[in-house]
Amino acid sequence: MLTQDHPSTQQVSDMTNKLTIALAPGDGIGPEITRACLHIFKVAGVLDHVEFTEVDMGRKVFNEGDTRGMTDEAIETIEATGILYKGPMGTPIGGGGKSINVTLRKTFGAFANLRHFQTLPGVETVYSRAGVPVDFYVVRENVEDTYGGIEHRLTPDSYCAKRIITTPGCDQINRFAFETAKAFGIDKVTCGHKANIMKMTDGTFLDRFKFVAQDYPQIETEDVIIDALCMNLVLRPDKYKMIVLTNLQGDIVSDLAAGLVGGLGFAPSANIGDQISIFEAVHGTAPDIAGQDLANPTSLLLSGLIMLRHIGMRKTAAIIENSLLYTLESGVHTGDVKGKGQPVGTTDFAQAIADNLGKNPETIEGCTVPAKDELHHTPPVRPSANQIMTTHEQVETTVCGCDIFLQNILSPTELAAKLHRLTQSTPFKLTVISNRGTQVWPTGSPYTEMVNECCVRFELKEGTVIGQGPTVHLLAKVAEKFTVTDFIPIRMYDGVPGFSLAQGQ
Repeated sequence: MLTQDHPSTQQVSDMTNKLTIALAPGDGIGPEITRACLHIFKVAGVLDHVEFTEVDMGRKVFNEGDTRGMTDEAIETIEATGILYKGPMGTPIGGGGKSINVTLRKTFGAFANLRHFQTLPGVETVYSRAGVPVDFYVVRENVEDTYGGIEHRLTPDSYCAKRIITTPGCDQINRFAFETAKAFGIDKVTCGHKANIMKMTDGTFLDRFKFVAQDYPQIETEDVIIDALCMNLVLRPDKYKMIVLTNLQGDIVSDLAAGLVGGLGFAPSANIGDQISIFEAVHGTAPDIAGQDLANPTSLLLSGLIMLRHIGMRKTAAIIENSLLYTLESGVHTGDVKGKGQPVGTTDFAQAIADNLGKNPETIEGCTVPAKDELHHTPPVRPSANQIMTTHEQVETTVCGCDIFLQNILSPTELAAKLHRLTQSTPFKLTVISNRGTQVWPTGSPYTEMVNECCVRFELKEGTVIGQGPTVHLLAKVAEKFTVTDFIPIRMYDGVPGFSLAQGQ
């Protein structure tokens, strides 16, 4: 399992000084599995060195009308401690607040989601029955992509979600993946992407993967298109060691990977930031079994073990993990597990792990137990202002036109004629009209089905040089006659177009 120490931590010489960790038990089954994990921690001696401080967040806070899902006091505690250990939390369906899980990661800059998927003894899966070992990591970018939740209704029929991918964000997550691989002794990292279609967003992610990889010549690299990756994971999961992905694709692949090892109940999750990190169960709140002592605490426990290693309690984490493996191997498990033995409840499962502390699995190799714990963690110092990350600072940028999105029911030919007349006296020329990303003018097929929202692209006439202002004036002229739904100036960056072509252009 995981053995990485976070580079921003600092050793604490006095083991009698307890570290404070924010604790959010969560909703549904959350309190039950949290109690189970804390019981194991107590018996293992974790609470001799760590103090958990409970904070309010989740469904209760949403129900009180706070759309953040967390109180001011919770935010202050997390910022003061730098670590949050949390159970699953519910998010209102529809209106009333965004996902508390996404909000936490984004608010506190926990940019890297690290998950480990491995075959566990006593947990029967298609792959364990076939003798195919599963043991790989997924590194998912955590704060960018469509998870910005930036959405708009453009027309009665059209909706838009903005996908934001940045060079600093790509560099952060790719470097984290390579540093983690190096720390864990992993000799191959795979980049999953869709750069064949999303050439600028996923294309940048892939380009920065290759750029960062140059600093790690000892690690083999490969890239694979995301749909092929999903197929390969089902066919040959044993060929992968670590996969780095953008946010949405990483979310999907992580759940697919959980299915390979028995489900989300066996999938630990760490969200690592430069200052604040979050360790959580990634499964749902399972309200249908809440309060019935049926829930599986394994995911939250494994996430807690990553947390213990994060703060330097490697010995204790290894002892607990070996006990978990021995317990599962012995046929003791909760009712959601397919395997030998009789299922037990949450409380009895946790007690079995506590009773087996010091024992090692026999059918698989257990964790190496270090000689001692070396507790370390420095709580973050609150910055006076938000950090602005930049990568490309010396870039020649020139405005070359604009894309104006319109609500429109005219045919492409009719629309083009009106726009030509409207913009005759401007420095711009209409070059393309696209509908849902497909070119419909000046060429196109009558079989292309259209909706009532389109993009009209204006580019500068030859020999014209302008700033951004004239594009805004053009927008005003067009807006006098048409309903504008969006507007984007288009630019060249060091002579390279900073905009995509329409399909079929």
